[in-house]
This record gives sequence, structure tokens and C-alpha cells, in this order.
Amino acid sequence: MEESAQLVKTWLERRHLAGEQADESPACKAATVNWVSSEDFSVDVGLNQIGEYIQTWEMHGGWQHSLVFLSSTEEEEEEQHTFYHYQVRCHTTTAQRPIQGTACVYFVAVVSKVDPRLPVEVHFVVESNRLVHTPGRTMFREKWLADVIESKALLLREMDLWLTL
Repeated sequence: MEESAQLVKTWLERRHLAGEQADESPACKAATVNWVSSEDFSVDVGLNQIGEYIQTWEMHGGWQHSLVFLSSTEEEEEEQHTFYHYQVRCHTTTAQRPIQGTACVYFVAVVSKVDPRLPVEVHFVVESNRLVHTPGRTMFREKWLADVIESKALLLREMDLWLTL
């Protein structure tokens, strides 16, 4: 859950640096969903909308995923928002190896308590990475998941070699 906490920290830093100004960076043509307003948000709505967003990812090679709600938090210095944390665990399967490894993507949905008409802000980070992505501004890459799984497999091989010495 460290990655999910990092999402909130990064969001707060960006908000502080921007002086509450809207993000002016240009949007790419990445797919997204129309996020609900803060007043219409719930844990289940978050699960459904993040699930819809995942369906826009161009994934090949038998990827499967599970999506779970982790928690909601209210940061002490940020009394105007509630943060809803979600985890997506992704894996590929083959006949020889049902699960070859997993990689997680952590999402945070930022819900405004000040203006409930504002849409929920959603951001995500891939396991073991610090770069925060925003749906609609980032094109998701299947390679990110494959790299995480490969890194874990490499680490396990190194540990096995070390333990056999």
C-alpha cells in the first residue's frame, strides 16, 4: 500500500505547488471514462468506473486482473478531500503456468468535500514505480506490467542462487 500512499502525497504536493490551480498540461488521446461527480461517488461506483477504465487498456497475451478497494483516508492537512484507494492485481496465464507472476496498479480517487459537483479525480501508479499517471493523460502500457513481473522473477532467481551458495 506504500504506492497508494505515495499517490496521495504526490497529489497533495502538486496541489500545493499549483496553488489550487487546475492542471494545465495538455491531454493526450488516451482513453478514459467520464468520472462521476463527488456527490455521486461511492466505493462501488469507484470499483465500477476503475473497472471500465481498465477495459480501455490495450492488453494482449491473456492478461487477467482482480480489482479491490483498499481503504479511504482523510489527510490531516487536506480537510477538503477524501482519498479512496484501490488495487488492481494483474497476471498472465498459460497452460503450462497458470500464474506466471503478478504486478499491481494502485489507484486513488480524490473526492471533493468542498464542491460535490466536481468530478472525482483519479490517478494511478504501477507497482515499484513512482511516476503518477492520470487517466486520459497517460496511455497505459502493457510493458509496465511485464517489466514488474520480470523484475520480480529476476530477483527470485538471484535469491535462489544466493541461498544455494
